[in-house]
Parts: sequence; structure tokens; C-alpha cells
Amino acid sequence: MSSARVSRHARIRMMAAVATVCTLSAAPLAPQAVAADTQPYTETYRPQFHFTPQKNWMNDPNGLVYYKGEYHLFYQYNPNGNTWGDMSWGHAVSTDLVHWKELPLALSHDDEEMVFSGSAVVDWNNTTGFGTKKNPPMVAIYTSAYKNGGKQAQSLAYSTDRGRTWTKYQGNPVIDIGSKDFRDPKVQWYAPTKSWLMTVSLSTEHKVRFYSSKNLKDWDLLSDFGPAGATGGVWECPDLFPLAVDGNRKNIKWVLVVNINPGGIAGGSAAQYFIGGFDGKKFTADDKGTYTPPTGKVVQDFEGTGFGTWTSTGTAFGQGPAAGAVDGQGTVDGFDGKGLANSFHGGDGATGTLSSPSFTVDSPYLNFKIGGGRHPHEAGTVMDSTPPEGTVLADFEGGTYGDWTATGDAFGTAPATGTLPDQGQVSGFLGDGLVNTFRNGDSTTGTLTSAEFAINKKHINFLIGGGNHPAGSDNPTAVELLVDGQVVRSATGKDAEALNWASWDVSDLAGKKAQIKIVDDNTGGWGHVNVDHIVMSDAQAQRVSQETSVNLLVDGQVVRSATGADSETLDWASFDLRPYAGKKARIQVVDMNKAGWGHVLADQFTAADKPAKSVVQRADWADYGRDYYAAVSWENAPGGKRYMIGWMNNWDYGQSVPTSPWRGAQSIPREMALRTVDGRIRLASKPVGSLESLRGKRPATASDVTVKSTSKPLIGPAAKGRALDIEATFSLKDADRFGLKVRTGAGGGETVIGYDTTTQELYVDRTRSGAGDFNSTFPGVQTAPLKPKNGKVKLRILVDWSSVEVFGGNGEAVITDQIFPDPAGTGVEVFAQGGTATLDHMLAWQLGSIRR
Repeated sequence: MSSARVSRHARIRMMAAVATVCTLSAAPLAPQAVAADTQPYTETYRPQFHFTPQKNWMNDPNGLVYYKGEYHLFYQYNPNGNTWGDMSWGHAVSTDLVHWKELPLALSHDDEEMVFSGSAVVDWNNTTGFGTKKNPPMVAIYTSAYKNGGKQAQSLAYSTDRGRTWTKYQGNPVIDIGSKDFRDPKVQWYAPTKSWLMTVSLSTEHKVRFYSSKNLKDWDLLSDFGPAGATGGVWECPDLFPLAVDGNRKNIKWVLVVNINPGGIAGGSAAQYFIGGFDGKKFTADDKGTYTPPTGKVVQDFEGTGFGTWTSTGTAFGQGPAAGAVDGQGTVDGFDGKGLANSFHGGDGATGTLSSPSFTVDSPYLNFKIGGGRHPHEAGTVMDSTPPEGTVLADFEGGTYGDWTATGDAFGTAPATGTLPDQGQVSGFLGDGLVNTFRNGDSTTGTLTSAEFAINKKHINFLIGGGNHPAGSDNPTAVELLVDGQVVRSATGKDAEALNWASWDVSDLAGKKAQIKIVDDNTGGWGHVNVDHIVMSDAQAQRVSQETSVNLLVDGQVVRSATGADSETLDWASFDLRPYAGKKARIQVVDMNKAGWGHVLADQFTAADKPAKSVVQRADWADYGRDYYAAVSWENAPGGKRYMIGWMNNWDYGQSVPTSPWRGAQSIPREMALRTVDGRIRLASKPVGSLESLRGKRPATASDVTVKSTSKPLIGPAAKGRALDIEATFSLKDADRFGLKVRTGAGGGETVIGYDTTTQELYVDRTRSGAGDFNSTFPGVQTAPLKPKNGKVKLRILVDWSSVEVFGGNGEAVITDQIFPDPAGTGVEVFAQGGTATLDHMLAWQLGSIRR
């Protein structure tokens, strides 16, 4: 599978702290619950022209191959629920890459293994002996993820009936190097050597390995590539293929796609790529040269013996700059000069802040270097971790549950004392004990119910972490408040081990008798809950900061923030100061995290005219959005075409998106090409041409629409809708920003698709795109570099019921984002900010559903 779904990363993704926020509701909250009589594919957020399974969890595309008129799409699938688990290969086929027929499960998990990601080929010459030359077998090459010990190895399965039924090879595995992080084989026929070529990931080593075979069973090691480019997360789902540059068949380059999670360009999961050459044994990436950051005025370089005019609180930053690593820390590098700010004094358990004096913003950008933990700032959090005063209903100290009643096996016989075996680090609880249902992993279930008590204060506050499975969903991990046996309040975790405060306003329930029930009914990914310190109080508890970040404060509010990448190597980051010119501001380096990677590194704060770029920003990306991952391409496509598809989701919040009974969608398939852009060869993409078959007969049109510092609705029956295909060309005038807003008109909701003329960036702003409170990292703005051509910017925008895919220029800048808007929001508007822009021409088609 791709994945960080297992071994170290199964736990790091499925358990490690990202941002623990809580979903609260005045009544049981279910993720997009579906009425029993709802017809499939009419659910609120069901994509209309992207593939989704009728029900259950789906992630990575697998086994992409064309055979006998059919494009096969296999995919990571949980046949038993709509969160990650029991990984198997689902299956769908299409004749046009748009209309899909879902078929029965292809490869199933069993008692020994889960079936992780991989590829499929047609063995035309029957090199395996699995079929005949007249009826060549289809062969799947997948990762066996063994349940006993967590080892990953490469295995085979075969089909002789066009992929309808499959047999696992008795000689599995065919490659076993004894690793827990060795996965996602992509296999193709390499004609020059008349052999099979495998591209496979050594995920935690940030390497791609190449093997060769004559029969798919016996493999010889060729070479390794990496580390290179972005390495802030595991490398997964590699893919290697040749493409002509600018359509010139005499100029062939090889593209190596390496998906990474986390550490993507927009945060979390993403698909990066390298362009270079392949000689049959080794891939060599083209040399991109060295990077020189912009020069400017150094504000703080931490070269003195003390912090100078900067002030510190707490103990984390010590008495002055560090000279590198401090006691107990791994090697620190990437800083400039002799000193840096390092909050590892006292280890990850220490906290504190380091603040600059106030200054007037007079530069366009603030560049700096940052390292340490990946714990982003979360809006609305406070730094005071003092628990609220009141009546403590349970603190889970003393080694017993007291008068609370447990059922099942998830809660054990007594409170946990912290992190349990194989669990990511648990933090944020008070004292020595807490409720933690990760007993024997996520497989256990049960309930823990308090004795009855009288509600006599305004709020019930408690600390909660663990899985995001709300009360009212099929398999909740939740805290519930019961009055007269009915659930009247509930909360759930946010797929993070760190506990943080949740609060119920119970003022309307004064005098009522109540009970609190902690429920773990989930055995899938994040199928556990962490709870501590339940207190009834007249004060509402505020979520506490757990960040390791550098923040810019204006008027006392955080307006810009950056965090590390779980790395002791510092890298460049940049704040855009232009909106705050002339205002008073302050820089604050914050360490409020006591768990793993609970520290921050900072250096070389520089006021500059241009932004510095990080390694991640300097890497090449197939898509700059938040929701394009595990991208791989079809083998054997007609006409030598190279079509690619990605999982339209992100591991930061993938298991929490508000869809049911399915969870997970695939992007629109894209035709890939190499184009020379500004003197550099870039990977470009465009939606598969057959998508146009879904267009309505009469598009809405607009021409020469000039807007000045305003937003104007576009009129016409086809200029609105939940599923649209829009082609638009703008002329640059003097506006700072311009573009289109889609899914507008319901309670101020909108998704902004714009162009920033000063940074020359395409962007998608989904901060007002509807439901997004299921994870603090979901709202945000994604950007992609895009230079205008002849003073114009060209966009192709695909809008579905729960996504936007934006192709800028000739497809060299692509942004894919999920959105969960109000169904009533169907409008389209043209806008300009800070001046004038002209919409030269637009065509907008309503798109039909592939389900009809």
C-alpha cells in the first residue's frame, strides 16, 4: 500500500500527534450520516465524476494496467469499514477512464497478510508460466504486509480471466530483504533488456530501489536512488516512466515520481517527481544547481552570548543561543554561523517562548531558518495549561476506575499510565493516569461509564485524544453525556495521541442527573480513545497550545506561522509581510510541546525583498494541492499515452473527512507530458479528454468582463452548479489578485481560485469552503508557481460535489483540494482585489454524473 500505514508509520500516521482538537456536538454527531432510503451516489458529498467505491474505505490506486479494452483500477480497500484497516485490493474497470464499473474484491487480506500497494502487468510472453501465450496472465505485484512482525515483502498474484478472479502465487514472497519499510512495487516491461523492471520504495531511508527479472519471480538488484529532494516523510508509491520533451520523440527524459508523507508542498501527503535519465540500471536526476537565498537585513542571527533584546520564558531555550545540539539531542545542522535558538534544553519535556521586541514592518518578507518538531500553531489555543477549577468527576489517578463501570476489553482493569505498547507517544494528560483504550492495539472495544451525578455547573471539561469517530457513527471512539439514557452531548478525538481540552456547555441541563460514557467501538485505524481529568466547572476550558513554531504577531494575534518537519536540520521558511506594512509586529519562537519532537530550532531572521525557498519549495511537485497522493500511472495504455491518477485525500485528515458510507476518492485521471517552461523541463498534466463527454450541450459563456476591487456573479443556467468544467482566460491589469470563486451563495461559503500577480502564484483558498472543523490543518490556502504568458493566465477548473482540481497554464501548475460545501452553494463569481483584471473569455459546462 502506500504506506505509512504500517510498521513505524502505521503508528505514526494512525497514532502520532498531529493536532488534537475535538469535535463537539449538542447532539450525537455522525460523519455525513446516510438515511436508509438514500440512493447510492446521491449523498451530500458524493463525487459525481470521480471514482468512489459504493461503500467503505479506499486509498492508494494500485495495479493500473490496460488490457483488452479495459483500464483496470485496483485500489487499497477495507472491505469491513470506512477507516483504514484490513487492506485489500478493490477493483473497478473502465473503457474511457471516466465511467467506472465497480467489481468484486480482487485480492483479500487474510490471517497472514494485508495486501498493500503495488502494480499489475500483462505477461504477454507468459514468462511466469501462470497462463499461456494465447491467454497471457495478468500479474499483480504487491507488498505483503505480514501481520506477525510487520515485515514487508513483494509478492505475486495472477489472473487468467481479465482480472476477475485471482490466485496468490504459492512461492510468495518473491523479494524479501527482511525490512518493515519496503513497499509499493511498480513493475513494467523494459524492452531494451527484454526484462521486467521493478521500482520499489525503501520508505524510511528515502530511497527508491530498482530490480530486474526475466520471469517476475527471480529478481536481481540493479541500483538505488536517493535520498534527494523532499525527505520530510516516508517515500512511497514510486513510479518510473519515459516521456518526450515538448512532444519530441527524439528527446526522451525519464520521470521518477516519489510520493511523500508527510512533508508535502502543501503539508502532509504529496507527489514529488524527479526528471533525469535511466540507462537500464540506474536513474540519474538532472542537476538543478545550488540554491542561494535572497540577501537582506539580518534581524537576529543568534551569534551573541545571549539573546540580546529578545526575551525568553520557561526553560526550553536555556540562557542563550546554542552552539548546535544540546545534551541528549541528535546532530543539529543547517544553521548559519556559530549559534541558533534551540528549545531542546531539558529535552522535549521543557517548554517556553523566545520573543523579539516590537518592530515596524517595513520589508516585504521575513526569511528565517527553522527545524525541530512538526507541531503547527492552532488558532484559538492558549499557552496557559492550568486546568479549570471545579468538581473533578474523574482524574483516573490511584490505579483504579473507582465507581466507573467497564465493559469489554478496551479499558483493561485500571487506568493506563501513559503510552501503551506499539502506540505513538501519548501526551497532554495530567498526573500519572488516564483512560487509554489502545490495549492490544486498536482491536479491543468496550465502554466505561460513570456513576450518576447532578449537573450543577455551566460546563463539563475534559481532556481527550485518540481517534476521530463521532458518537452516532457506525463505530465511535467518543465521550458521551447521557441524560435519561439519551446522548445529549458528545466529543471525539482528532486522530492524534496528544490530549487537549474539550468543553460542553451544560447550563441548560442544570439540576439534571447525568452519566458520562466513554465508548470505544472501533477496531480500525485510530480505533481508540484517550481521556483524562473530567471536571465540572463554571469556566470553559480553552484548548492549550501544543505547537513548536515560529509565529509573527500583529496586534497580539498570530498572523503567520511556520513549524519544523520533525528534523534536526534547519531549512528556510518565509513570511509574507506585505499585508502588514507599517504595522507593529513581533516575532515569537514557541515550544509548548512535551511529546516526541517537542522542540523547535530557529536561526537567521532576515528582512528581505524576496522570499527564501525551502527544500520542499525547491522540489518539483506533480500537484501543489493538499489532496493528491500515491499518484501512479497506467501501463500499456493505447497510443503510448501516460495517464496518472492519485488518491484525492491526505493522511493528515483522511480518516476524518465527513463522508459516509464511503471514505476516499480518486482524482480525475490525467494525461501527462513534459514541457519546457521558462527554460526548465516540467511535468505537466491535463484532465483525460473523455471527461468532456460529461459536458452539457450548452456552456455558459462570458467575455471581456472587467472587475475592479470587487466580486461579480456570473449569470446563466450553466454558470452555476455543484459539478462544473470551467475554462477561463484572464488578462493581467493592475489587480493584486484575481480569479473565480466557486460553490458560492450559501451562508458566505466560497472556494477561491485565484492568481497573485506579485508572487506569480496560482492559489486555492478553502478557508470558507464549508465543513472543515474535523481537523485543524484542513482549512488553508494552497499555492503553485505560475508565470503568465503574454500577459494572460489560463485556467481549467474541475468542480465536483466535494473537490476542486485547478490546472494552470498548460498544466504545469496543478492544485487539487477537497472541499465540503453547503449543497446550496452553487454560484460562480469573478473577482479582483487591489485593482482591475479582465476575464477575457470563459466557458463553463455543467457536468453529468458518471453514475447515471
